[in-house]
Amino acid sequence: MCPMQLEEIVAHCLIHQKKTLAIAESCSGGLLSHRLTNISGSSSFLMAALVTYSYESKTKLLNVPKKLLEKHGAVSRDVASLMAKNVRKLFKTDFGIGITGIAGPTGGTKTKPVGLVFIALSTKTKVVCLKCHFKGSRLQVKTQTTTQALKLLLRYLS
Repeated sequence: MCPMQLEEIVAHCLIHQKKTLAIAESCSGGLLSHRLTNISGSSSFLMAALVTYSYESKTKLLNVPKKLLEKHGAVSRDVASLMAKNVRKLFKTDFGIGITGIAGPTGGTKTKPVGLVFIALSTKTKVVCLKCHFKGSRLQVKTQTTTQALKLLLRYLS
């Protein structure tokens, strides 16, 4: 008997607890929603997943103020938190996840290096945001990001 993958455990918990999820991804490019939609029955908990890669999509689809993006940049705690909060509100779900960061190999700076990722989780009562520093290739950063997002959600489902 094979052990369950992390996304299978999260899916099982969401289904069992009758909880719903909406996701707003940037640097992970839809990988989190891909991992979850590989699970049969995911339509019962995953209400929507948006890949809001540009400033324009973040403002138009998630109502992230342009001034906030200009002040802090897309890769920030404030933006990730608002992405999570607004995607949850938009789709009226129990949980919202917002992910933004720099997957690399280019795009990093001294203050925002490649591998810097913010992962936010919103519930009806609070928003928590993790600041992460991942190493590796672009795909490795994306994979580590989605794994950390699943672990964060699982913590609130347990």
